Amino acid sequence: MYKLYTRPGSGGFVVEAALAMAGVPFDQVDVPKKDPPDPAFHAISPLNQVPVLTLPDGRSITESAAICILLAERHPQALLAPEPGSAARADFLRWMAFMSSVLYPAVLRFYYAHRYTSDAEGVRSVKEAAIAEMDRGFAIVDDALAGRDWLAGETLSLADVYLVMLAAWHPDTERARMAWPNIERLWSKLRQHELMRKLNASHEMWPQE
Repeated sequence: MYKLYTRPGSGGFVVEAALAMAGVPFDQVDVPKKDPPDPAFHAISPLNQVPVLTLPDGRSITESAAICILLAERHPQALLAPEPGSAARADFLRWMAFMSSVLYPAVLRFYYAHRYTSDAEGVRSVKEAAIAEMDRGFAIVDDALAGRDWLAGETLSLADVYLVMLAAWHPDTERARMAWPNIERLWSKLRQHELMRKLNASHEMWPQE
């Protein structure tokens, strides 16, 4: 059985969605946010970050995008991602890598700005630069969604769930929803999705509608 280490409002949101969409059982462990972490958790998450997924064979994997890609491969019947070898699969991999390397780090730089400068006066500048990077990345994804219902392929995939999770973390969500209408169009659909509504009740990623 899988074991998911997570906490509300974290990147565990998309992994919980993946496991639920795949219909596989898993144990959930809510990890308190504290530093230093418990030694047992530190052993499987050296950066003291969630989510972490322990696989049925006992190995643990970090990084939410990697976990999502792995679950899509392990549970192809759940259609968590487009079929391997398809053009849509290439889009899926591209956007998962883009979001995890451009958008997610910018989000972290905003909310944990003190980690990215040794100058106490520099925190504000780090946050401003992080927002600019977020905005640049979201604009690129918004352009890619023009004329499309989903980010990769013709049906919902984990790339879409990953995207709206990141959009929900933007420090000015009202401006974001107006600035990127294609992302908002996708996000609006997922805000009405039964599973996303259920997960949002515990994660509180966006206000309930």
